[in-house]
This record gives sequence, C-alpha cells and structure tokens, in this order.
Amino acid sequence: MNFSSDNVTGVAPEIMAALEAANTGAQASYGADAITERLTRRFSEVFEREIAVFPVATGTAANALALATLTPPWGVVYGHRDAHFQVDECGAPEFYAGGAKLRMLEGDHGKITARDLEAAIMGRGVVHHAQPAAVSLTQSTEAGTVYQAGEIEAVAAVCRRHGLALHVDGSRFGNAVASLNRSPADLTWRAGVGALSFGATKNGAMAAEAVVFFDPKQAQEFAFRRKRGGHLFSKMRFLSAQLEAYLAGDLWLRNAGHANRMAARLAEGLATLPGAKLRHPVEANEIFVELPDPVIRGLLADGFQFYRWDDEESVVIRLVTAFDTALTTVDAFLAAARRHAERLSAERRR
Repeated sequence: MNFSSDNVTGVAPEIMAALEAANTGAQASYGADAITERLTRRFSEVFEREIAVFPVATGTAANALALATLTPPWGVVYGHRDAHFQVDECGAPEFYAGGAKLRMLEGDHGKITARDLEAAIMGRGVVHHAQPAAVSLTQSTEAGTVYQAGEIEAVAAVCRRHGLALHVDGSRFGNAVASLNRSPADLTWRAGVGALSFGATKNGAMAAEAVVFFDPKQAQEFAFRRKRGGHLFSKMRFLSAQLEAYLAGDLWLRNAGHANRMAARLAEGLATLPGAKLRHPVEANEIFVELPDPVIRGLLADGFQFYRWDDEESVVIRLVTAFDTALTTVDAFLAAARRHAERLSAERRR
C-alpha cells in the first residue's frame, strides 16, 4: 500500500540470487574481479558499441562524479529547475566539480527544450563569465514524463554547436526505455548523449548504479574521481553482480515495464474521479494528480502511503509504482479513492 517511492521496495529475487551466488570464494578486489570484468562487455552489448562503465552505489555519486568529469571548475551545467541534481543532491555536483555553476531552466512537464537551452547559453570565451560546459537531462523526468529521441537529438545539436557535453541522469532510465520501446542506443549515444548515469536501485537492485561513457576516451579521469569520491568499492563484485543480473534476460526492462503498466492503470482510474486532475502526462512510473483534500485525507486514513507534493497541505499528490507493485494494490487504491470521491460529491449535493 506504499506508493511513496520506488526506493521503498525490496530487492528483485533475481538480483538477490546473484548476490548470494557472488558471495562464495575469494575474488580480486577493487573491480579486478571476474564479474566486473564481464560487466563492460555486457553493457557494450546492451548499448551496441564499445563503452566504459563504472559501478557506483548511489545516484548522487553517479551524477556528481559524471558531471565533474565533464565540467571544469569554471564551467556551467544546464538542466531543468526540478532536476534531481539541482534539488536533491545537497550541492554534490558543484562540490565534486570544484565549484562549477548550475544554471537551471524552466520547462513544462519536467523537460527543457533545445530552444530554451540555446537562449540560455552565454559568455563563451568571456573571462568574466562561467563557461558553458555541459547539459544534464533527466530520463525519465522528475515529472514522470520522458524525452523522445527527437527531443534529445535537438538538445544534442545545440550542445554540438556550443561545444557542450551531454549527460543523462537515468535513475529511471529503464522506465523510459520501456515506455518508448526504443533501443538504449537510440536514446543515448545515437541521439548525441556522451555520458549516462544508469540507475538500477529504483528498479530492483539493492544499491547499484553505473556511470556509462559512450566514448571511453572521455572517461580517463573518472576512475580517479570515483576513488577520490569514495565509490571505488573494495568488494566491487557485489555492485557488479547486481548490475549483471539486472541486465540478464532484460530483467531491467521487464521490471520497468511492469511499473509503467501499474502507473498507467492508476492514471486511467484516477482520471475518471470527480475532482481529479492529472498534472503531467503519465509516461513512466510516476503520477502527479490533484485530488480534493478530503479524498487525500481519506486515503491516508485507509493506510495508503504517498507524498503530498510541494508541501504538507498540498492537494497534489505523487504516486510511484515499482517493479513489485501488485495489481491488487493498485485496484484497492482506486476503489478507495472512488469511494471517498463519491462520498464527497454526495455531501456537496446535500
């Protein structure tokens, strides 16, 4: 009954089994183990080109260290004002990039546009200004929407014109790939992306993310930044085992597809309720919906867990589905919401 986040879930059985299998015998440390060595080949297969991949334990580390590698201390990183690296990472990107500046853009439904990015870039070559260096897109976005391949390509074209690196925060990348039914390559390097924070924790892993560089030459500094940032794990095999199992048999896409379907079912049901209004298109596994306050209070009293968005009095709530969200739980939430909404409507007619 918990729709607060996809971080509240347990570990996918396949990944737990892989951890147990990795927990036998001795393996070389600091990423020299056989599992980690296999991981680069597996990621290269998934993305259809030779890549460099670095496991880390958290999305914040993935974003901060990737952006620090792409951005000098005097650089500017552009992104959406609601992006996780701006709102929820406690200054980590600026810290690890040595004081680089974040310049945040507005944009409907969590997305920035190529036109707005073009208008925001300024100061190239002027010593008095921080220098444009990188762009970070969130895929899927903090609003639960996804960037289409064409939208990424348009942003990438602006980046090429101005010599900017393009990074994607893909903490929910699996949900975006499953939603769009496009290949991982189409949504990254073929569209002009240089680096990806590839998330697994929200989609069934215990604690595992990866930073992927689509040009291995761009990754030459990253190994040192990861060590300096405290994310070169001595027992790296346990991060790599999670990622290997996550990719095996397209588990990551099956998990994400299920979460997306549960979100779509929730959204379809909520859209029919009296007084309900979806704030954003539901394209992945997050729903932002406006409901009458009595309905929200009724759902909370029923034991459902979710966040009121913006503040504790907000009538907009966020619901997040996950790889293990049960259909019965979704239907129970919808039945309860309808019951409270119909009761409120009846009271207002009296």
